Amino acid sequence: MAFIHRARREIHCKIVYYGPGMGGKTANVRHLYDHVTPDRKGKMISLETESERTLFFDFLPLSLGSVQGYDVRLHVYSVPGQVFYDASRKLILRASDGVVFVADSQSERFEANAESVENLVDNGKQVGLDLATLPVVLQYNKRDMPSALPVATLRETLNRHGWAEHEAVARDGVGVFETLRTLSKLVLQRVKEGR
Repeated sequence: MAFIHRARREIHCKIVYYGPGMGGKTANVRHLYDHVTPDRKGKMISLETESERTLFFDFLPLSLGSVQGYDVRLHVYSVPGQVFYDASRKLILRASDGVVFVADSQSERFEANAESVENLVDNGKQVGLDLATLPVVLQYNKRDMPSALPVATLRETLNRHGWAEHEAVARDGVGVFETLRTLSKLVLQRVKEGR
């Protein structure tokens, strides 16, 4: 749940990018880091393997500016996509205020996406998150790839929960800020309602 520091007039929210391996979670976080002004971001921490796969997580602190007199700070994480890092996924997912699920639109990644959505739902339950009420945005990434499936096909399997959606090409920054903006609005609305 969001942490509100009344004396400092700050709201701290934890945002987690979740999805299958090599789907574009780190590409999203890197694009944010590269294109947010220095006064609105902290240092990005990324732990990767030699093949550029996220080993444990990415972390990026961002400031959204002031909302009703409070400085809103996002703590942005991405989880490793590989299933054998499931304990890390759970640890990072715990106490999240919102999730961006980054789906790889390529047909050959369809099963990996479906498994990862189920993993998110299962891990959410295990760490006490109700994905029926938690703000989640489903990002259909890699829309530029020749084997990208139609959004309607992806939606039928991946978005049974009715989450907000965005199409993206995270590598090029397409849809990255729009996705985060949508999730931020949902998270702040939930904070405003006291949930």
